[in-house]
Amino acid sequence: MPMRNMQNYYPPDPIRLEVYKHFFSAIAEEMGAILRKASFSPNIKERRDYSCAIFDAQGSMIAQAAHIPVHLGSMPLSVKSAIVKFNQPGEQLLPGDTIILNDPFLGGTHLPDITLVTPVFMDAKFSRDNSDDSTVSRNPNDLTPVAFVASRAHHADIGGMTPGSMPIAREIYQEGLIIPPVKLVSGGKLNQDILDLILSNVRTPEERNGDLNAQIGANQRGVDRLSELIHRYSLKEVSHYMQELLLYTERMTRRLLSNLPDGKFSFIDYLDDNGITTGEIILKVTITIRDDTAQVDFTGSAPQQEGSVNAVYAITLSAVNYVFRSLIGLDVPNNSGCLIPIQIIAPQGSIVNALHPAPVAGGNVETSQRIVDVLLGALAQACPDRIPAASQGTMNNISIGGWDPER
Repeated sequence: MPMRNMQNYYPPDPIRLEVYKHFFSAIAEEMGAILRKASFSPNIKERRDYSCAIFDAQGSMIAQAAHIPVHLGSMPLSVKSAIVKFNQPGEQLLPGDTIILNDPFLGGTHLPDITLVTPVFMDAKFSRDNSDDSTVSRNPNDLTPVAFVASRAHHADIGGMTPGSMPIAREIYQEGLIIPPVKLVSGGKLNQDILDLILSNVRTPEERNGDLNAQIGANQRGVDRLSELIHRYSLKEVSHYMQELLLYTERMTRRLLSNLPDGKFSFIDYLDDNGITTGEIILKVTITIRDDTAQVDFTGSAPQQEGSVNAVYAITLSAVNYVFRSLIGLDVPNNSGCLIPIQIIAPQGSIVNALHPAPVAGGNVETSQRIVDVLLGALAQACPDRIPAASQGTMNNISIGGWDPER
């Protein structure tokens, strides 16, 4: 979404803009509270590895709760993949639908991170167990989503060659079940066949069933709250302030960039190995700042690896978003507007934009951290007073799994 011509632009009411910012973030926070309280696994309930967010009709993120930063830039790609899938001939999103997916090459991060996307319609509110088809609006004008809500949660197991689905793999098929965008809930009714297929491919089906139901409930709360907002203030006003919040974050990002010195700033760092073969793996970035725009170029980074340290494009996008959003230093919304002035070049087939069927389980938890480090290292040359000292470049994850002897 290009920035408006400021000559013909009239700012919105600043008080209402702030109110809407809190409206949307509060909905996402409430979704997160529902998900955490209703979930079964410690991964979600205790470790809180989940995120909830609100999206406009085009799939741009409007607000995300204060959850997991690596989900910040990647979830919009999953939502847009769902929109594209169900905008094909013979496919349509209807009131009461919820899409499930985890494919890292369609906006996911790694297979344990499962995303549920639910469309919001103008005149329909549903619970997942609603079986009365007469309540479904048949007006064609009501069958176009006006917004979306989504939740992403790290599930403790999604199949694959080892418990926990975080193996040292050579291809993604060894890491677990790959779920393309499909309807887990259709017209308010749970698609039991899809659920059974998923549960038959995991080691802890009862826990997965509970966590998926928690996500469905969280999304439904988001739909209800956003519907209430639309009916109270009108679709026109709610949609208007969604776009104004995107523009606001874009303006704040441009202000940040315009206050940085123009120039090219490069940095190189390394991963020790890929888990299968030895040898350092280069991560290189060159950030070019010009006026109120930036180009982030990862050309020169290593090719995608045999082991599972590969980062898909969604992860790299999230890392860039996180770094620049952190530098703004203002209480601005977490939304897609941050990336509008930033061009990202991530060569296909590289460790920062791996292609199918590369293994990616570790890219989300390890390589993502090192991508952030190289970005901060480059920006330290432009604004050394605003960049923290280098961290150890790892997420410090410990994964413990095993087999139940009674099964």
